[in-house]
Amino acid sequence: MDLKKRIAAFFKSHGVKNFISHFVQGAIVIAPTAITLFILFKAFQFVSDTFHFVGKIVHPLVDPFIILGILVLTVYIIGRLSSSFIFTPVYDRFEKDIEKVPLIRALYSSVKDIMSAFVGSKRKFNKPVLVTIDKVNDLKQIGFVTQTDLSNMSIGPEYLAVYIPFSYGLSGKLFIVNKENVKPLDAKAAEAMKFVVSGGVTTMDHEKGI
Repeated sequence: MDLKKRIAAFFKSHGVKNFISHFVQGAIVIAPTAITLFILFKAFQFVSDTFHFVGKIVHPLVDPFIILGILVLTVYIIGRLSSSFIFTPVYDRFEKDIEKVPLIRALYSSVKDIMSAFVGSKRKFNKPVLVTIDKVNDLKQIGFVTQTDLSNMSIGPEYLAVYIPFSYGLSGKLFIVNKENVKPLDAKAAEAMKFVVSGGVTTMDHEKGI
């Protein structure tokens, strides 16, 4: 039996729909692992290309791991030193000098605010809420409270700032919402963010967000 007849016999015995169903299921199983490995590969490739001037340390395949380990250790040490009484005044002085340079000040403060919003003790996206956008149609969206006091912009105490992320993207939109339209969400901040970004296809663990 030639190849064409074998393929035809295979589809006839198993069914085209059954084959497609198993193929899709296989893709669902493989895709997360494949994409994760691809991202890791690209990350190590980026590290290798960025620090190529260092030259060969041990082996081209091992060097990116060594460099990445050194970077992680360096960041960790800086993090430990940042809370020391010696480092704090030096860092404060550095920030004051940065703020004197107009263009660099704007870039530096923007990056710092974005980083602080996601990580650290002052992170902003840690209060998931359910916001009523349209009372007539009972339309609601999941967002994160970023500011509870807007008096510096002459906005009344009954309002707060809520950031609503978009699904399948890193962007979002800021809303100034009346507090009566905002309800704390019974979920972890990370789970709520994952739920929104995934378009609602993931599940959330029940734990008080705020």
